[in-house]
Amino acid sequence: RWFTHFYVVSVLWNGFLLICLFRAEFLGESLPSWIQDMHHALGRDSQSKDMGNEHFSALLVLLLLWLHSCRRLAECLWTSVFSSGVIHIVQYCFGLGYYIAVGTTVLCQVPTNVRNGRKLSVQICWYHMIGVMMYIWASLHQHRCLAILANLRKSRSGKVVSLSHSVPFGDWFESVSCPHYFAELLIYVSMAITLGIQNVTWWCVVMYVLFNQALAAVLCHEFYQKNFSSYPKHRKAFIPLV
Repeated sequence: RWFTHFYVVSVLWNGFLLICLFRAEFLGESLPSWIQDMHHALGRDSQSKDMGNEHFSALLVLLLLWLHSCRRLAECLWTSVFSSGVIHIVQYCFGLGYYIAVGTTVLCQVPTNVRNGRKLSVQICWYHMIGVMMYIWASLHQHRCLAILANLRKSRSGKVVSLSHSVPFGDWFESVSCPHYFAELLIYVSMAITLGIQNVTWWCVVMYVLFNQALAAVLCHEFYQKNFSSYPKHRKAFIPLV
């Protein structure tokens, strides 16, 4: 339940960055000076030429990241049923920092003072459409899987009747133990596609998500196998067939 704090921070911070970039892109305003200073500190030349659709791609990814945080916050508040488990203080602090850094990473992928001046319809590319469609597809499955987990602890009337663990079935649970983690990876991959596929920095973020979610999935998979003797043997931990 402490993950709720992460999404509150993400909604507020990444929403603020989204507004800043939106105003710079469509109203011709400059990004705040501290953002430009941060660009310089990270080696991003604020006067460099905007290559293709960098501004629009970053704006779209920030929007997707903000919508993802909004959905996850709503699920934490109204869908998920949490046990009494706690989180380590180091992991908690790291999580808060991560959701601040990830939006800032997107913003640092574009020059701060340059607008390309083209119309929005011209800026929409094939990789934007593919990325957004993949994002929607993965998000829908993640929500379904989280709802399945929550319903294991609820009665048919929706009342919470248990906080114990049970074996989930349905949707991507038929293939893997942690499909919501797999969907999280796909969501970040969809953002990499939306940024233009060739953005090395964001693929580094994807690699972090891959290892982070894979580790959590393996631990969860081992928990299921240890505590449920009839657990389906064909299920993989994280990625189907892997």
